[in-house]
Amino acid sequence: MFIELTDHLRCPADHTEAFLVLLPGEMEGRSVRAGELGCPICDRRFALRDGVLDLGGAPPAAGPDTALTAEAIAALAGLGGPGGYLVLVGPAAAAWRDVAALVPGVGFVAVNPPATVVDDAGISVLRSGRLPLKSGSMRAVVLGGPFGGDAAWVGEAARVTLPGLRVVGEGPPPEAETIELMATAGGVWVGTRSR
Repeated sequence: MFIELTDHLRCPADHTEAFLVLLPGEMEGRSVRAGELGCPICDRRFALRDGVLDLGGAPPAAGPDTALTAEAIAALAGLGGPGGYLVLVGPAAAAWRDVAALVPGVGFVAVNPPATVVDDAGISVLRSGRLPLKSGSMRAVVLGGPFGGDAAWVGEAARVTLPGLRVVGEGPPPEAETIELMATAGGVWVGTRSR
């Protein structure tokens, strides 16, 4: 896990948003390979092993099947330059290397990716029952199926995305009170957080 991502992590428990405190055990350059993260509010602790942070509650790993190609992800996410993070949830994370070639200089966060996606330079892997990220901190979130059709995950994606930036989902279009749709076609939608 890229050490700078810890600035954007939050405890997944239902309490006031709190940063997680990192106690690194093993580092390789700027990557934390092993350690523990703890919440200063509820005192929960989360293990980091082989570069993967497990916050608990993650559904079983999905397969890599998705209608979202690397080109579609790059275009729909609408990132116009380097910096920040693009979050890829579920099967969408399988294409991260190809997406990275299309949007250079952007960091990647894979949440509940297929088992083939592992911690590597350029991507941090998280396993969790919700997006353990600070509100309004990500440049875009792409929800592969079935996450793009789950109202709770769509709400989480809207919460963590910076105002005015995009959320992309694979599944039925979300409710208007969560996402203001820009377009929908072929089982994929794109929009911004509703105001």
